[in-house]
Amino acid sequence: MSSPAAQQPSPQLFFQSINAYQRTEALKAAIELEVFTAVGEGNTTVSELARRCETSERGMRILCDYLCIIGFLSKDGTIYSLTQDSAVFLDKRSPAYLGGATEFISSPTITEAFKNFADIVRKGGTTIPEGGTVAPENPVWVKFARAMAPMMAMPAQLLAKLADPAADRKLKILDIAAGHGLFGIAFATNNEQAEIVALDWPKVLEVAKENAARVGVSDRYSTIEGSAFDVEYGSGYDLVLLTNFLHHFDPPTCETLLRKVHASLGEGGRAITLEFIPNEDRISPPDAAAFSVMMLGSTPSGDAYTFSELQRMFANAGFTRSEIHELQPTIERGVISQK
Repeated sequence: MSSPAAQQPSPQLFFQSINAYQRTEALKAAIELEVFTAVGEGNTTVSELARRCETSERGMRILCDYLCIIGFLSKDGTIYSLTQDSAVFLDKRSPAYLGGATEFISSPTITEAFKNFADIVRKGGTTIPEGGTVAPENPVWVKFARAMAPMMAMPAQLLAKLADPAADRKLKILDIAAGHGLFGIAFATNNEQAEIVALDWPKVLEVAKENAARVGVSDRYSTIEGSAFDVEYGSGYDLVLLTNFLHHFDPPTCETLLRKVHASLGEGGRAITLEFIPNEDRISPPDAAAFSVMMLGSTPSGDAYTFSELQRMFANAGFTRSEIHELQPTIERGVISQK
């Protein structure tokens, strides 16, 4: 039986939530000031950090203490240190540095709509004009391609190993809404016989081609410019990649796209989907389930779809079966659908 104290109502969650903007701004400030990099370099006291980051000591003390409170730094006496996560993802010297992702995640294009979230809920979709993030050739996707690549490196490698574990045969792969290109590139580096065709807006594809050149797969990397709903894909693909794309649209629109995907696949071909997929209760796991809020705020009709919803879309588009796969430790899941 729980204690009487445990049953008492508390305003703590209200105050934590209504002040959550401070958490966001503190992290953005720490990234801008290179606090995590400075600590990683060996600047571990307030005076050292203030000097390295060119700030006041008072400001740095309060910022670093708050970063400890919210879990990004540790403190022993007067000495600050990086947590394991901060060392890997927030020190600029780390190959897994994610600080640049704020250029997309916190861009005004994304955040401004949420300042009128009640209006979004009333409407049932974004109040951003002209379709929000799914507007044709929206420049936000160039920013996305450059900023989000480090965050997608791990799921890209996991997806390639999942779909092509043997990596022992020639594959023709279409990467729809390729963005930074990391998913197609991961298949190309996993399998020397894989040839990638990346589809996206022209300026976005420039980023993907840069990334392909950087890892030496340009000779197996070609592109199709334009909208995935309008351009011709070609045919005979072994795999079609649909990574973080379907969530932008309503089910009928997704099914229209999936029928094109189905037609482009050769015999025995498969569609490989990566998505934030909540459980059927739509509130767990929390990170994947909460992604529906992002889609409500930034698209006219997108959503975080459950596996049963995705399974139904693929079946309606002609696919014979779909299987869901965990991609630990990421918060996304993979779906493999057979033609």
